[in-house]
Amino acid sequence: MDGSWWSSREKLMQVMSRRKSDEDVIVEPGKEKLARVLNLVDLTALGVGSTLGVGVYVLAGAVAKTDAGPAVVLSFILAAFASAFAGLCYAEFAARVPKAGSAYVYSYVGVGEFVAFVIGWNLILEYIIGTASVAKGLSNYIDALFDYPMKRTMLELFPMNVSFLSAYPDFLSFSVVLLLSILLSWGVRESTMINNVFTVVNLATVATVVITGLFKVDLYNWNIPKQDLPKNAKAGEGGFLPYGWAGVTAGAAKCFYGFIGFDTVATTGEEAKRPKRDIPLAIILSLTIITIAYCCISSVLTLMWPYYRQDADAPFPYVYDHLGWITIKWIVSSGAIFALFTSLIGTMFPLPRILYAMACDGLLFSVFSDIHPKFQTPLLATLLSGLLAGVMAAVFNLEQLIDMMSIGTLLAYSIVCICVLVLRYKNDSGVEFIIKGTDESETSGVFETVVKTVVKYFNISNIKYANEETESASKIITLLFIVTSVGFCFNASQQEYVEVSSDMSVYANAVLTAILLLLLLLLARQPQSNKELSFKVPLVPLIPCMSITLNIYLMMKLDIHTWIRFGIWLFLGLCIYVTYSMSHSVEGRKQTTESKKRPSAIVNPISTIKL
Repeated sequence: MDGSWWSSREKLMQVMSRRKSDEDVIVEPGKEKLARVLNLVDLTALGVGSTLGVGVYVLAGAVAKTDAGPAVVLSFILAAFASAFAGLCYAEFAARVPKAGSAYVYSYVGVGEFVAFVIGWNLILEYIIGTASVAKGLSNYIDALFDYPMKRTMLELFPMNVSFLSAYPDFLSFSVVLLLSILLSWGVRESTMINNVFTVVNLATVATVVITGLFKVDLYNWNIPKQDLPKNAKAGEGGFLPYGWAGVTAGAAKCFYGFIGFDTVATTGEEAKRPKRDIPLAIILSLTIITIAYCCISSVLTLMWPYYRQDADAPFPYVYDHLGWITIKWIVSSGAIFALFTSLIGTMFPLPRILYAMACDGLLFSVFSDIHPKFQTPLLATLLSGLLAGVMAAVFNLEQLIDMMSIGTLLAYSIVCICVLVLRYKNDSGVEFIIKGTDESETSGVFETVVKTVVKYFNISNIKYANEETESASKIITLLFIVTSVGFCFNASQQEYVEVSSDMSVYANAVLTAILLLLLLLLARQPQSNKELSFKVPLVPLIPCMSITLNIYLMMKLDIHTWIRFGIWLFLGLCIYVTYSMSHSVEGRKQTTESKKRPSAIVNPISTIKL
């Protein structure tokens, strides 16, 4: 019985860890494919449009008022670095795997099927909630400009007195989502043209804010003395850093969410004309444009108006009202509506592509993999995902669900960085390196075992090329680094909630920091794969490891209720994986077919010898 249990466990692990080759592109004969119509400009506009939405018009004022003051500029720069680390890892994987699916496909190649399903399932949640929340924000923004006529009418006619639902059914947000779903189903070329126009309008609005703001710049607002602050205002200590560096880092955690969306570019692998070159470039260009826009907007906003007097919900209309610039207010507000439309397209665009990629692999229902022969888009996946997001936007109160979008994104970023490490230290040559004298019959003492372990993990032999031995060592080091990062981030996040940290916590963090640095050194000592790519992440393993630690830290900042809801969503996904995906997996069927053919195949024994 024990042997049967162990055999079943071993088989289950093989199923969950089966991987795609990064050169494996399965194309079914006669099956419709996505149209390759997107160039570098289209991809960059998609990345900018999907990211530069709500954040640029709301986030800067909110973070300046409550967290960082004028140093909100530094918060955006720190958040940009955090996003850039993940963006570089996405760019390398886009160069490796030019397929639709983003982090889902990347983790399928790097880690295995089960982790890939979990990431894909999380991305579905992220994009559904993202679409619904942006649609809700767009509806509220338009309603607010006209003094809430829709809200008053709907509260009178159709009030919904349910705690976890919206106060009234929001038909405007539902209609907008459904309309854009039809637009995205019509064709990629047509929808990206509209996205490009909206993105240009968005950038023009940002330029308008910056240029008009220069006429009201007052450097005094960046260095207000404490004695000049109103006594009843929550304004910290005044100056450029009124809330200290703690406020800057807390603001960076919020500003990070303003960069979510650039990974939309990575879902276009099968619709880009030159995916291996254009997708990495588009990710880097879009992040650069977004960072410049955020820094300019936050600088002008805090120089025009004192940070403690900002409006956290609609900073620009508020400031322009007080400056008496009513015309500029309406110009910027109109631009903000276009920006929200662009952001909505950006959040809706990748969702059917994730469903399409997972369905093509047999991990979700095959109906999602159907491509319309005329429009060359995943028509049914687009319409169904739009309908679901529209219903959520219309009837749900999404305030408590916003954090779930962040946790799914951060987990996806982390997995992509882990995949980069796994593939960078992969034995691509297929050569097995064997050290003489390590046969099991030559059992050595404890001292000799320690020496061999040190030689292996510190690579004292200076092995230049990756082999099975170094690949195994790098995987173990990476796993230890992740576990240690979880402990370090949990301890660090808990310390922030106490006024005086205990000696034990300080000592634990010092030890964990030393271990992380040691593991980073050990990983840097391992030889890397020599596979040629059009783009590679620089400073490996430093950048991926820093990104992993930072993402884990930001996940630790989310509350327990977010983790509980996230756990429920994962449980639903696990049920689908066990009942459907495991038996319908294309990769699983392919491996089963190959294993059945293997005994009858004629094998050249010389070709199987590993040197």
